[in-house]
Amino acid sequence: TMVGPNGNESSATYFILIGLPGLEEAQFWLAFPLCSLYLIAVLGNLTIIYIVWTEHSLHEPMYIFLCMLSGLDILVSTSSMPKMMAIFWFNSTTIQFDACLLQMFAIHSLSGMESTVLLAMAFDRYVAICHPLRHATVLTLPRVTKIGVAAVLRGAALMAPLPIFIKQLPFCHSNILSHSYCLHQDVMKLACADNRVNVIYGLIVIIVAIGLDSLLISLSYLLILKTVLGLTREAQTKAFGTCVSHVCAVFIFYVPFIGLSMVHRFSKRRDSLLPVIMANIYLLVPPVLNPIVYGVKTKEIRQRILRLFHVAKHTSDP
Repeated sequence: TMVGPNGNESSATYFILIGLPGLEEAQFWLAFPLCSLYLIAVLGNLTIIYIVWTEHSLHEPMYIFLCMLSGLDILVSTSSMPKMMAIFWFNSTTIQFDACLLQMFAIHSLSGMESTVLLAMAFDRYVAICHPLRHATVLTLPRVTKIGVAAVLRGAALMAPLPIFIKQLPFCHSNILSHSYCLHQDVMKLACADNRVNVIYGLIVIIVAIGLDSLLISLSYLLILKTVLGLTREAQTKAFGTCVSHVCAVFIFYVPFIGLSMVHRFSKRRDSLLPVIMANIYLLVPPVLNPIVYGVKTKEIRQRILRLFHVAKHTSDP
């Protein structure tokens, strides 16, 4: 037994990440497709950022917000994947207590920031479709920058108390986590003291961040739908075309998040594989799919990507 962070007897100077419960023998081989997905996510999102950055015609609120989303996707997958690969390939299952708290803070705060950016993108579509003449004056470049800064500060401020609360808890039962990385719900369950403060604050964060954001996004699209139904058929098609990528991104982000939260709240078995698989989907699938969705569905992005590969092909030809 070692002395924990709060001075009590505790085994939590480090945690053990077990990876995929019941699939320990297959983890080495499963790491290859997971690593491939991670590389696709990084490459895809970097491509989106590069295209928007270099094309001055794309320096509009919708594409700047998309850049922010891509940057957050890279960070959120990078906060978990390298350690996961180390577990699967090198059996590096231990993580220091403070490193675990830092990873936990990074994952949750980045997710909060991503939710805020998705809300900002919904607001951008609402103004562009419902008040098109005011779009240029409402969403100016300085204002878009301020929204980006506010998203970062909001995500960090909401999640900052989580590691502080966890650090006050004694861990005298077990230090084995059921995931491949540190999640608040997972770490919290190992405490051998009353953790109601963590449970209540975690619930408040979900309601204030994810709940409020998803409600406001839904409201934005109800107002958009009301406006679009009054337009001509051609204008309706164009309006829906500009929204479809964002709607896909919203579902890609919120469905795994809500599913993971529900499973954690109602799953009693610590060795269950379902929460682990859902957690991996939540952190890896949105960063992979978002660039694909925007690349396929957004005409301007698609044209630039095709042009980029066309130029690359010609420069590689002898």
